Amino acid sequence: MSYSAADIQVWMVSNLAELLGVEADEIDIDENLENYGLDSAQAMTLVSKLEELLGFQPSPLLLWHYPNIASLSQRLAEELEEKSDVQDTGIVKQTINAMPSATPKGNASEIPILNLQSEAVLDPTIHPGGATYTPLDKPKKIFLTGGTGFLGAFIIRELLEQTDAEIYCLVRAASLHDGKNKLQKNLEQYGICQNALDARIIPVIGDLAQPLLGLGAEVFQAFAANIDTIYHSAALLNYVYPYSALKTANVLGTQEILRLACQIKVKPVHYVSSVAVFESPVYAGKVVKEDDDFSHWEGIFLGYSQTKWVAEKLVKIASDRGLPVTIHRPPLIAGDSQTGIGNTHDFINLMVKGCLQMGSFPDVEYLLDMSPVDYVSKAVVYLSMQKESIGKAFHLQHPQPVTLKFLVDWISSFGYPVQIIPYDEWQAELIKNASSPENPLYTLRPFLLERWSEEQLTIPDLYLQAKRPTISCEATVKALAGSSITCPPIDSKLFMIYTAYLIESGFLSVAL
Repeated sequence: MSYSAADIQVWMVSNLAELLGVEADEIDIDENLENYGLDSAQAMTLVSKLEELLGFQPSPLLLWHYPNIASLSQRLAEELEEKSDVQDTGIVKQTINAMPSATPKGNASEIPILNLQSEAVLDPTIHPGGATYTPLDKPKKIFLTGGTGFLGAFIIRELLEQTDAEIYCLVRAASLHDGKNKLQKNLEQYGICQNALDARIIPVIGDLAQPLLGLGAEVFQAFAANIDTIYHSAALLNYVYPYSALKTANVLGTQEILRLACQIKVKPVHYVSSVAVFESPVYAGKVVKEDDDFSHWEGIFLGYSQTKWVAEKLVKIASDRGLPVTIHRPPLIAGDSQTGIGNTHDFINLMVKGCLQMGSFPDVEYLLDMSPVDYVSKAVVYLSMQKESIGKAFHLQHPQPVTLKFLVDWISSFGYPVQIIPYDEWQAELIKNASSPENPLYTLRPFLLERWSEEQLTIPDLYLQAKRPTISCEATVKALAGSSITCPPIDSKLFMIYTAYLIESGFLSVAL
């Protein structure tokens, strides 16, 4: 079937309107799709529906390089014409290492390789300027990013419990009222602040992706003068967008946080990074400790992981210039170990639910190294308050991860009809069965199926245990000794707590 750009444009207007619950005449074909508040799952739904229309799966990267309906429709019509005499494989093979100026047109060899080392350049004006820093036992004013996210909500809870400080939360919203509601709704979602928003939580309307955090020079200077300490836990997480799409928020946003920390008076930055900074195959099979250098970036393919590598490099440069920092590297973060409350939209939960619906899990050597969010948040806040933590990095990896097979066996014991099948067979089942938005894996298919490296491996291939390092958390566990903060074991008890919440919330159904 052949479609013109006009045909595709009409289709996209209709389907986007349906996704957003608005009338078709409210959709502007020249408006950036991001401005419609299209989240990652909705974007992937749109891509997957396009596959049904066109007969091939467009790369999700097209949503970045052709960000409005007019330009995207034109490009898709061109691609449809190019593919008209080529048998479709169902998987668009493309590298994610596109520079901002590159387009998805052409083959991967024509796309410049992104040099992350050259991206790790901190504005030379961001410097504490020789000012001395005197650690505060009790900060009075805390600046926090990520307060409308999962981990950020639990960090807020810990800061409320462990300090008497006012917590100024950077929020992207139209007004203070909307910002307050956004924070309140997020905290309620995770069982925190069920009544009125605590008076110590103060929304600050801004934007991590804007210069001076979108605050304007005067407000930025006021915070620089009055804030005592900064917790930077915000990051834009998207499993398919390239570095260029995530750079502004994740890298340049971190630079603005460091600028805030250095101006007028020196303020410590407690930065939430990720164990993803060690994703380069150079570290495969090696034990990586907290104080090890993370100089290798070659072979990091996820745009999100690339931004975390560069952003942490900026934090390290600021530290070398004299800024007091602590770095906290969590893995994938699981739900609260006490209540089971978690983020039902995260990768772990979507994968489990999707595999349950398919009736199969892939036979792969994965270690579940997820850490409960209450452990991560408690550890971040406790370690940030220890004077000896300044200048150090901490690994919030689970000390005793378990295999994926352990989880599947546990699920099977409760009567869920699941089997483990070879990965290539599982991929074929995914293409065949996860063909509608009713299966959570439907929106993850580009992430699970696209070939990213020169060896044409998928992301799950790249995350096999043999291709990953062992993240040591020995020094972190030692630093937590005496605090009563320990990471709960990944066992039947923890799985039961998580499953009870997922069933109670309606995310999972009870096994028949």
